[in-house]
Amino acid sequence: MSIFLTKDSRVIVQGITGGEGTKHTALMLKAGTNIVGGVNARKAGTTVSHTDKDGNALELPVFASVAEAIEKTGADVSVAFVPPAFTKDAMIEAIDAEIPLLVVITEGVPVQDSAEAWAYAQSKGNTTRIIGPNCPGIITPGEALAGITPANITGKGPIGLVSKSGTLTYQMMYELRDLGFSTAIGIGGDPVIGTTHIDALAAFEADPETKAIVMIGEIGGDAEERAAEFIKANVTKPVVGYVAGFTAPEGKTMGHAGAIVSGSAGTAQAKKEALEAAGVRVGKTPSETAALLREVLAG
Repeated sequence: MSIFLTKDSRVIVQGITGGEGTKHTALMLKAGTNIVGGVNARKAGTTVSHTDKDGNALELPVFASVAEAIEKTGADVSVAFVPPAFTKDAMIEAIDAEIPLLVVITEGVPVQDSAEAWAYAQSKGNTTRIIGPNCPGIITPGEALAGITPANITGKGPIGLVSKSGTLTYQMMYELRDLGFSTAIGIGGDPVIGTTHIDALAAFEADPETKAIVMIGEIGGDAEERAAEFIKANVTKPVVGYVAGFTAPEGKTMGHAGAIVSGSAGTAQAKKEALEAAGVRVGKTPSETAALLREVLAG
């Protein structure tokens, strides 16, 4: 089992002909993802050449729109590698086409654009689940990858991972590579994102194959505090956590647009305390967090 993405997912790439789209389409195919085509209105009707995971030549069709791609291929996942200025339009196009899952990798999307696209998705009844923007995407090891997470870090296993940080996603997957993961999902660190910690926690709680959950947060906002409340009320599986940014100076924006601390709200310490109050064991480093997870699973 896995959440949101399986070997049967039929994936298209918005921006398949661009530099990033080309590179990561190749890597997603190598990871076993069933990519069925791409979208670029200016190159509609052409194909792009790739190879599948077994090394066989593959010609992927390029469509004028997400709606056309869904109609011709039955696609149910789109991964967007579109420059920031065009990301909102790409998101709205995917939402209008009612694709079930949209993974937006693009970094540097204006917050107002993300907010407008997210509000638009809600106005359409949330038929499209959005992951991102500014995220590494989602991987179900051994089955499918929608995004830029390196697929060779780990195999399948009983751990669910949800993380605000891309690089910490990879590090945690590496630390626990001998155990393996059901699904690892990078939700992104921008102030406005689609899928939240809580969405992922609820899905992992419902997934029979996921035995324990790792949640990685970072300073800024109150997402981790809200997740702690949700865990307390709804999650029966063991959760371990890590919060990046214990040494960050107050009031300074650190890297991610969402990582702004004001007063005690949003600090790593406040988040750690909220999580621990909900029964989540929180590590001070990624390695310590991995060790806590091992303890929990050994139980």
